[in-house]
Amino acid sequence: MYADALQQVIDELGRLPGIGPRSAQRLAFHLLETDPADVERLTTAIVEMRARVRFCNRCFNIAEDDLCTICADARREGTVLCVVEEPRDVVAVERTAEFRGRYHVLGGAISPIDGVGPEQLHVRELLARLEPEGVAEVILATNPNIEGETTAMYLARLLEPLGVEVTRIASGLPVGGDLEYADELTLGRAFEGRRRLGGD
Repeated sequence: MYADALQQVIDELGRLPGIGPRSAQRLAFHLLETDPADVERLTTAIVEMRARVRFCNRCFNIAEDDLCTICADARREGTVLCVVEEPRDVVAVERTAEFRGRYHVLGGAISPIDGVGPEQLHVRELLARLEPEGVAEVILATNPNIEGETTAMYLARLLEPLGVEVTRIASGLPVGGDLEYADELTLGRAFEGRRRLGGD
């Protein structure tokens, strides 16, 4: 239907997550109509990213050196580890400015349907960090879905006998949300995670 070179770009863009055929087509035409210098900058940035970005040797976050900027920061609290599924989860937690410890990125969540078990995740590496780094608390910040919950329960069973305090981030209603629109699981979690107001 389109010239081969254009169709090839549409096909490649369509392989990206969240990009359907129409979006791929719009993006390809946008690139075709964009100033060549802008397109060159985009392609250079993608090639540079692929060449320079890798995973941190310690926590498996995104890094350009052996250690990511968080692991390399001596001001971070080394005795508290926040376990997340993906590097983008690190960014989400960092945006809150509430956590000053370090991270461990699992590289996914346990999902038997997708053929992902604990051995496909960075679980061994997590266990290997505990004693050398003097980790006292592990915060499980996996997603509040079936895979995330399964992963959190698996890790809790592994970690608790090792004398490490294991906590789970609370989940429930979003700020500004209405009770009438909440599903049963979310509302149930909100009740489980309730805390006392006022007093000590």
